[in-house]
Amino acid sequence: MEVNPPKQEHLLALKVMRLTKPTLFTNIPVTCEEKDLPGDLFNQLMREDPSTVNGAETLMLGEMLTLPQNFGNIFLGETFSSYISVHNDSNQVVKDILVKADLQTSSQRLNLSASNAAVAELKPDCCIDDVIHHEVKEIGTHILVCAVSYTTQGGEKMYFRKFFKFQVLKPLDVKTKFYNAEVSVGHLMGFQIKH
Repeated sequence: MEVNPPKQEHLLALKVMRLTKPTLFTNIPVTCEEKDLPGDLFNQLMREDPSTVNGAETLMLGEMLTLPQNFGNIFLGETFSSYISVHNDSNQVVKDILVKADLQTSSQRLNLSASNAAVAELKPDCCIDDVIHHEVKEIGTHILVCAVSYTTQGGEKMYFRKFFKFQVLKPLDVKTKFYNAEVSVGHLMGFQIKH
């Protein structure tokens, strides 16, 4: 009986981060009255917390910025921007590195890579960075496909891909209704706007 050989680990690591405006860190304050069992302990901890606003510790608004933890939703007409980094985690030089980024929609596949040329070599603990931009013109599911190919020191050609799925939504949805008035006013129109 033949056993499948174990998968070889890749020498390169791919990291992708959507670039968006940072948001303020929100904390959920836990408060209590001084006559409660913990006394002033929670209030004292909140005053010492570096993420809270001085004098407004019980508000959820903080002073620190946070980076996005996922791709989230994108609205139609927005520019999708993403940072792509390929890092050599190994202790050997890697050659002929090609990083390709495509955006796949329901109707097309777009190449977003700034360059289609391969990087000659990547030394240990070095990286290749790229920022891609694309104005989103279609509603629905989009998939960012990042593919990396390279050659090891031993001449073995390696290849891997990662997929990042996100939704593109309508920024506003306007529904209209026409009403015929029974009096001589004419017509009435109603609007419903959803965000």
